[in-house]
Amino acid sequence: MHVKRGFILVASQFNEKYVQGLVTHCTDELRALSPASSVNLLLVPGAFEIPVVVQEMARQKTADAIVALGVILQGETPHAQHLAHSVTQALQQISLEHSIPVINVVLSLKDEEQARNRCLEDQINRGTEAARAAFEMANLFAELRK
Repeated sequence: MHVKRGFILVASQFNEKYVQGLVTHCTDELRALSPASSVNLLLVPGAFEIPVVVQEMARQKTADAIVALGVILQGETPHAQHLAHSVTQALQQISLEHSIPVINVVLSLKDEEQARNRCLEDQINRGTEAARAAFEMANLFAELRK
């Protein structure tokens, strides 16, 4: 018997090709792990906008786990590093404040080769890994709250 869980994916539309790879792999894996569960996708313009939507979804308490997906490619300035750090801090804080698993797959990557390997290919796909973490954490939280 499969337990019905609710998963929300909040994904950036920036670097769309790579983020879509993460979303597809994450969704496919969640459906394989938990066929009875719901998977809802919310799109935001860029990585910076992910935390505020994650916070709203956490506040509404409609999901068992939330997965944040985005791709930040390093440029010539430190902007990407600041953005990645800011998003990571915010997602961790939301998870702690609302006591909900927030899986951070907002990847800060050196170049497009790293993005292809982690977002589009199957071997080390971070979307697949995120789905597994979300599923495991949703089940753990359900067990802890019995």
